[in-house]
Amino acid sequence: MNNDPQKPEKIHGIAHLFAAARYSMGGARRLWGETAFRHQLLAGLCLVAILIWIGAELMHVVMSIVLVGLTIAIEAINTAIEEIVDLVSPEWSLPAKHAKDLGSFAVFAMLCLNGVFAVFVTLTTLNWI
Repeated sequence: MNNDPQKPEKIHGIAHLFAAARYSMGGARRLWGETAFRHQLLAGLCLVAILIWIGAELMHVVMSIVLVGLTIAIEAINTAIEEIVDLVSPEWSLPAKHAKDLGSFAVFAMLCLNGVFAVFVTLTTLNWI
């Protein structure tokens, strides 16, 4: 039993699944507000479309979709880090900067991996290497 009037009751059973879906949709709505996310999503969709257009193997297209999905997941984590840092440390601090920079680097690394993979698949599909 919950004795704290401000703490919500714990949800169990099938209701928990629906609550979790609502929480996830709330996260998606929050992420949609990030310009970087919208750019990454658009670039990812364009990348997959180009791979399909040049006739890349299905396995390569699926791998590209997985990489784009992982990039979006990392962007969501990066946004969560930024939200938490802004809450905990509203004034500038070096540790807060480091946390934000590291989150940003994780996204950058994923974008680089997407790019390297796209170049590799394009060059091999077009028999340029």
